[in-house]
Amino acid sequence: MTTGRISKRSVDGLSCPDGKDREILWDEDLAGFGVIAFPSGAKTYIVQYRQNGQTQRCQIGKHGRLTPDEARSEAKKLLGLVETGSDLVAIKKKAREAPLLNEVADDYLKLHAQAKRKSRTYDEYARIVRQHVLPPLGSMRMVDIKRVDIARMHASVSQSAPVTANRALSIFSAIWSWASRRDIVSDTNNPAKGIERNREQAKERYLTSEELGRLGDTLRLAETDGLPWEVDEAHPKAKHLAKPVNRRTRIDPYALAAIRLLLLTGARLREILNAEWSQIDLERGILFLPDSKTGRKPIYLSAAAQKVLGQIPKIENNPFLIAGTKRGQPRTDLKKPWATIKRSAGLDGVRIHDLRHTFASLGAGAAIGLPIIGKLLGHTQPATTARYAHLDTDPLRRAVDHIGDTVTRAMNPNSK
Repeated sequence: MTTGRISKRSVDGLSCPDGKDREILWDEDLAGFGVIAFPSGAKTYIVQYRQNGQTQRCQIGKHGRLTPDEARSEAKKLLGLVETGSDLVAIKKKAREAPLLNEVADDYLKLHAQAKRKSRTYDEYARIVRQHVLPPLGSMRMVDIKRVDIARMHASVSQSAPVTANRALSIFSAIWSWASRRDIVSDTNNPAKGIERNREQAKERYLTSEELGRLGDTLRLAETDGLPWEVDEAHPKAKHLAKPVNRRTRIDPYALAAIRLLLLTGARLREILNAEWSQIDLERGILFLPDSKTGRKPIYLSAAAQKVLGQIPKIENNPFLIAGTKRGQPRTDLKKPWATIKRSAGLDGVRIHDLRHTFASLGAGAAIGLPIIGKLLGHTQPATTARYAHLDTDPLRRAVDHIGDTVTRAMNPNSK
């Protein structure tokens, strides 16, 4: 019998001699804790104990999936259960009957995410689970999944999509917590806990005053003369196009109105596209949304926003502000018109969601206060609005100007 301290060095150096079917190293510090090396090179951690007058041996897990320290910790738990009279064989048998992650994840998506999350959020959850979580982990039983398995999944996805890797980690943790509330697993053993997330850089882009001016000019041109085409005159087919004077694209009034409302209200894209005329209270200047990403939400309408609403043509039997091409339906997106407008306005890289950021940045720059901005945007958490705190520069500007004037007067007492 070989004894010694089970560590990474000792386990890596352990091998099965020729002619033997296994070699066991027993830990010198924790009685009953060992690791077996097989001729194939595989190594498995075990615990050995006596119960009811018989010697029993129970597998903990394979080396590689478990580190020596993780195996030691698990061994202590199992040996502790033996001390309290628990039957490890029965526990392991129950573990083998535990559901696979495939099964639990499918139930989570159907019974929880689909019922309690917005449809787009559910779709994103399902995509991440099926593309990134289940391929490496789906065939494993929930109780067999260790932190090292989750860490490997996170590291693998991180190579190409660091932010998606963080989402996969969070969704797995949510699945585990949901399963723990159904006594499938223990919440205290959530293997996603303690794994360091990738750093995320929030995408924040705000239009400057000069860019807002270009955008305004482009919107006006788009609804009057139309935006000029970009044509390669040297292309063989260019001569078959319309004459240069007629190469103009007019954007439909609903798309233009939607873009203006996004900038004037700070609302999310779907909130404006799905808004209905019946939800508007012009007397109070509020658009009441019965449902949004954060639940029921009022969108406050400035005089400028109300003016835009007053210019939108209403279509009979279509309840939506931003009417689509299908009868009685709203416009589905703004991808094509926004691509045309931002190209003409020279706003490369500006996303439609950046109009919401611009609305918030203008409020922060005017020292309106983050709590008010948060309410206008419909944020439920103050931390979400805190990203705009650095834009609230007015108090700092006044302070630095005051200090600068004081220093200047002290150094130049005769100056006026």
